[in-house]
Amino acid sequence: MRITRAYLVGGGVIGLVGCSLVQEQFPDQQVMYEKATSLPSLEIPPDLMPPSVDEEMALPGSKAGTKAGVTRYSEYGTTPEVRQTEKKVLPLQDDLRVVREGNKRWLVVKATPEKVWSKVHDFWLDQGFLIKTEDPRIGVLETDWLENRSNIPQSGIRNLLGKVLDGLYDSSTRDRFRIRLERGEAADTTEIYVSHLGAEEIVQGDTTSWQTRPNDPELEAVMLQRLMVFMGVQEQKAKTQIAADPRRGDQAHLTSAETVVVEEDFPRAWRHAGLALDRAGFTVEDRDRSKGVYFVRYNDPLKEKEKKGFFASLWSSELPSEEQYQVQLLNRGTQTEITVLNKGGTPDSSPTGKRILTLLHDQLK
Repeated sequence: MRITRAYLVGGGVIGLVGCSLVQEQFPDQQVMYEKATSLPSLEIPPDLMPPSVDEEMALPGSKAGTKAGVTRYSEYGTTPEVRQTEKKVLPLQDDLRVVREGNKRWLVVKATPEKVWSKVHDFWLDQGFLIKTEDPRIGVLETDWLENRSNIPQSGIRNLLGKVLDGLYDSSTRDRFRIRLERGEAADTTEIYVSHLGAEEIVQGDTTSWQTRPNDPELEAVMLQRLMVFMGVQEQKAKTQIAADPRRGDQAHLTSAETVVVEEDFPRAWRHAGLALDRAGFTVEDRDRSKGVYFVRYNDPLKEKEKKGFFASLWSSELPSEEQYQVQLLNRGTQTEITVLNKGGTPDSSPTGKRILTLLHDQLK
């Protein structure tokens, strides 16, 4: 926690805090994000007609914030009446369960991705996040960065000042999340994966800089639990299911032949590889399960640091200089072999290609 403004003005603030010194208490919440607030509806001048716009009649992909020609899961083959019915069908309650293997958790929902997509979209807005990117074609939604304020001490002074100058305090950490929907192995089921990406501000002498911080599986678990409750599962039941901890040994091995061998069959390795790519910060542009290929972009941090700092890459509106790669999974029966290919589809033995394999191995083992 740091104080973003160095000085407080005048005796008014001193009088406000007065004799309110109490022992600092830290919240027991792992995440505390400020909710987004709604503004009053725009008032139309009396001499103007309000725009005749019916959002339910808009063409798919034509709504604000979406790409032209891109249809959301929630818009596939549905009418406004069907979409309203689906909102009543969810929450799902007993039609949802948690699967956990090691530090990997995901949800299995007895509903199609078309029905689940809009629900998870609304969940992130309810948590206070803005949606940065969404691509229903590959079932991926990513939030924007948001400050996690859970580690700001909640002392008497803090509580009083927070009512007046809440922006005075900054936790120096930022989080964003990526959610991926996969069609489940059983008919009409959906698997939901949540991955966390974090950043923190580091003090270096008289300056500060933003750096990535390690992926936090427990933070992912918190958001999965909240998603379950949002979908209608009782809070205690969600907490119990998330806490279940089946152990397993290392399932992935990095070989000298520049491959990662996963001790899983192809369907399971395919899903775990998708989560590993999300956790490692890759941009998945497309995927072809029949060929076992994820088409990804990767911004090599070692190259990027030579051009600009991490803070600039975090908050800049400019697109990062990501390069295209292919992550290929080969079915070897009870094992799956993963290799990295360049944009042209040939094996990539460059230092960046080796770093990609190392990142995948770290997430899959």
